[in-house]
Amino acid sequence: MNAEKLKKILDELIASARESEWLEFKEARQTFHFDKLGKYFSALSNEANLKGKDCGWLVFGVRDRGRKIVGTQYRSVGTDLDKLKPEIANETTNRATFIEIHELHLTEGRVIMFQIPAAPQGIPIAWKGHYYGREGESINALSLQEIEQIRHQGKTEDWSAQICPDATIDDLDAKAILKAREEYKQKYRTKACEVDDGTIPHSSIRPK
Repeated sequence: MNAEKLKKILDELIASARESEWLEFKEARQTFHFDKLGKYFSALSNEANLKGKDCGWLVFGVRDRGRKIVGTQYRSVGTDLDKLKPEIANETTNRATFIEIHELHLTEGRVIMFQIPAAPQGIPIAWKGHYYGREGESINALSLQEIEQIRHQGKTEDWSAQICPDATIDDLDAKAILKAREEYKQKYRTKACEVDDGTIPHSSIRPK
């Protein structure tokens, strides 16, 4: 992603009406605690999932109050910033990590934009074994209701177990009915004659 597109995204994030659960600004002028960064990763990932977003954003170098760019020197030496991806992955569910870590060098100062993937369908993201979410501007444990909400996303309805109230015998395939009859007779040999003369209702005949 080029600098022009990144700046446009940054401007849109800064201009957003308020800090949402999937977006966080931090000054982080010099440093930022690694464990806290991991908690934000978990929280923003889970909240992005719950809010139907493709990703969450953690932005360093921008003051939250007033949304002013102040610049950050966080991991500004060599490849220190690149090392964050595997370091975060070592402590998250399924080794989840940043989609990308973007650096912007602006006249106002250096900005780091952490692009965090939304938690996958059915899989909440934990940091060091704990699930985090947001309540306003605070990071807290993800509620049990929210954990279950994400987990149930991975469950599909068993359509074959559903009842079709308007269905009739005419909706069934003739070959399927014949197969069901034959298998029913093999399983219940003493009732084979009843199947043949039609005294066993269709609703009772199921493949074994």
